[in-house]
Amino acid sequence: MGRQNHGAMTRKAHAKVNLALAVDRADPTTGLHPICSWMHAIDLGDTVTLERSEESAYRICLPDGGGLGWAVEDDLAVRAHLAIEESIGRRLPIELTVVKHTPSGGGLGGGSSDAASVLMMVNELYELNLGEMELRELAGSLGSDVHFFVDPVSFREERAPRAAIVSGFGDAVERRARASMPITLIVPPFGCSTTAVYDAFDRLSPGVFAAPAVERLAAEDLDDASALFNDLAVAAVAVEPRLGEIHRALTDGLGRAVHVSGSGSTLFVLGRVDGDEVMRLAPGIRVIETALV
Repeated sequence: MGRQNHGAMTRKAHAKVNLALAVDRADPTTGLHPICSWMHAIDLGDTVTLERSEESAYRICLPDGGGLGWAVEDDLAVRAHLAIEESIGRRLPIELTVVKHTPSGGGLGGGSSDAASVLMMVNELYELNLGEMELRELAGSLGSDVHFFVDPVSFREERAPRAAIVSGFGDAVERRARASMPITLIVPPFGCSTTAVYDAFDRLSPGVFAAPAVERLAAEDLDDASALFNDLAVAAVAVEPRLGEIHRALTDGLGRAVHVSGSGSTLFVLGRVDGDEVMRLAPGIRVIETALV
């Protein structure tokens, strides 16, 4: 899964799905939304290669070598490296390559996973001996989802981060047992702006904060896929009505529970589905067969 020598390391930065997500009203002081989410890593992820060098250089690309739609200095993996340098107070030069397999802007946490991987990889390669809480403090400066992906125990075992109940503003992470089952991702040809989805959530007068329901679902088996829920799903559809059209077509046509991950736009179905049928029902989408790990 990973390779390493004294000055280089390659790791898979696993994506995640929100199997259940409860969201509360924004905190009046910070404007942030408390959440309670059952997050689980999947066997899909970016490839992060990092090696010590004399001068830092960064390359963020697609599998075919093509570039992304943002400046390299804005990428979360690069920002993670700069954050750990600032925290330590000295240069930690690296040559960093991230090959993006996780769809961007789809609610799968690809950038957050890359950032967490860079934090843990730099920590190991430069023998900084930062503990989990120190790494998590850096993670919090980069984004709320990054906390989930900082799992040094799993990192040392070269495994995906353990499942967790993530609460507070993303900073409270309670690890749970891993599930192991197939999952099918349905990726539309568009993303959803997280900021816009949360703004829509506020306008749509959210109801009761269903954190206990998330805890209950995580304590049970995944036998009843229809019980899973996402408080941001309605807001995501309000922001991107095409997502609602795809969701309705797949729900009606497949007769299966179809869920939104995070703030969208990725949808998922537990288990395997007929990819050809999915694409017939929703032309233009991408189907990815993967698994909870």
